[in-house]
Amino acid sequence: MAAPRYVAALDQGTTSTRCMLFDGGGRVVASAQREHEQLMPQPGWVEHDAKEIWFRSDQVIRLAMAQVEATAADVAALGITNQRETTVLWDRHTGEPLHGAITWQDTRTDELCVELARGDQDRFRATTGLPIAPYFSATKIMWLLDRIDGARERAEAGDLMVGTIDTWVLWHLTGGPGRPSSRRRDAVAAGRRLPRLPGSGPRPGLHITDVTNASRTLLMDLTTLDWDEGLLSQTGIPRRLLPEIRPSSQVYGEVAAGPLAGVPIGGILGDQQAATFGQTCFAPGEAKNTYGTGNFLLLNTGGTPVRSTHGLITTVGYQLEGGTPTYCLEGSIAITGALVQWLRDNLGMIGGSEEIETLASTVDDNGGCYFVPAFSGLYAPYWRSEARGVIAGLTRFVKSGHIARAVLEATAFQSREVVDAMALDAGVPLESLKVDGGMTVNELLMQFQADVLGVPVVRPEITETTALGAAYAAGLAVGLWGEPDDLRDHWHEDRRWLPQMHESERSERYRYWKRAVERTFDWLE
Repeated sequence: MAAPRYVAALDQGTTSTRCMLFDGGGRVVASAQREHEQLMPQPGWVEHDAKEIWFRSDQVIRLAMAQVEATAADVAALGITNQRETTVLWDRHTGEPLHGAITWQDTRTDELCVELARGDQDRFRATTGLPIAPYFSATKIMWLLDRIDGARERAEAGDLMVGTIDTWVLWHLTGGPGRPSSRRRDAVAAGRRLPRLPGSGPRPGLHITDVTNASRTLLMDLTTLDWDEGLLSQTGIPRRLLPEIRPSSQVYGEVAAGPLAGVPIGGILGDQQAATFGQTCFAPGEAKNTYGTGNFLLLNTGGTPVRSTHGLITTVGYQLEGGTPTYCLEGSIAITGALVQWLRDNLGMIGGSEEIETLASTVDDNGGCYFVPAFSGLYAPYWRSEARGVIAGLTRFVKSGHIARAVLEATAFQSREVVDAMALDAGVPLESLKVDGGMTVNELLMQFQADVLGVPVVRPEITETTALGAAYAAGLAVGLWGEPDDLRDHWHEDRRWLPQMHESERSERYRYWKRAVERTFDWLE
């Protein structure tokens, strides 16, 4: 029998789900992607339909495999990467979610965070590396248990499961509920049909997560890599509700059904850690910035967690089976690519996201206009959940092109703020920045990013490094690659942007940006 030719990656993101197949050299051979609905039942609430996410996951796997007429025998392993912090609560017996998945962008737990903080937003930071904020999963779980009738009692009885999206997808891939529920058995006996989620096998699925996703819950101890009993007690979250924490690269089990049936699942990484792994940032001091729905800049700090004093968070970068964890400093920005989508969907100023560069290029600068997209408050380095978005500096001179340019510049300015904070925490100035993600095709944005940072910006040949990182982790788990350093040979530069802006102009523009940011503070009382 021929050796497997491919490694598969399931990349479940904030707006879409994609399956990609890579060959042994890390090159893309197949890719299928489908969007899912963004549900916004109230201002500040952002949800996803977890069942739709699983349906899309199964769908894109089938489509990608069909593109190259691959069978399970052609695939050495599957890796999973996912939007982080987004939380699902479901019935372990039926697989039915009790509520919409509460996404990482959701701000409904703001007051709950204030109560939990007791005047000190950083009271859990020494243990978790995180501030208390609606961004992270713990208060989402608390909200679900408190707001859904009977949920707490069912959770304590062991009838419910909770997890981030990696856990939800993996549970279905490895068997889901396992045996038919009594509801289904009764329906079959009565001659009625109920819809069946694809991929549910005869054995119950695995309820696990990896260290990178667990480190985003506000419940894991960064040093023990386990759920912290003190935090579970203070949040009132039953331990038995939570998944088991595993390394990021390890054979967890096999796909139960579908075109990948029998393929080992060998990697789980939160999307930004996966992108860092895909960019081969394996040495301390190496950094990458991903431009997606939000922006996420991660700096490898090695085997010791660095505690931020400048508004960043400390997170697990990855852990290989049998190895010690690698930690990162991270600057998380909530709204970057999502602002372009907002311009498209809410205002109708562009017909497609790719049109923003054309519109922004109709003017030479932002016309004095600055757009701070604090739609979900401000994340790093401010952590101001009460902030809301503003457009500052408007005059009658400003046209749609200036607005479009201000939208793109907002991404670069927010990234500059994180880079500055990272230099202060790490004590090392940035010399260049590796970039990836969908927005890196926008050359106007990449040039402005280099200009506002004053350092080169470097894009790799494969910009969708999130899926690549998950594939790398899975391939390492099954021995397709020997060591992480073997993967460096697969990284190739595609384009480099050098700064062209004079320092005086850079400083002036950044000063006005900071003034605009201050206008967002304390909007909600």
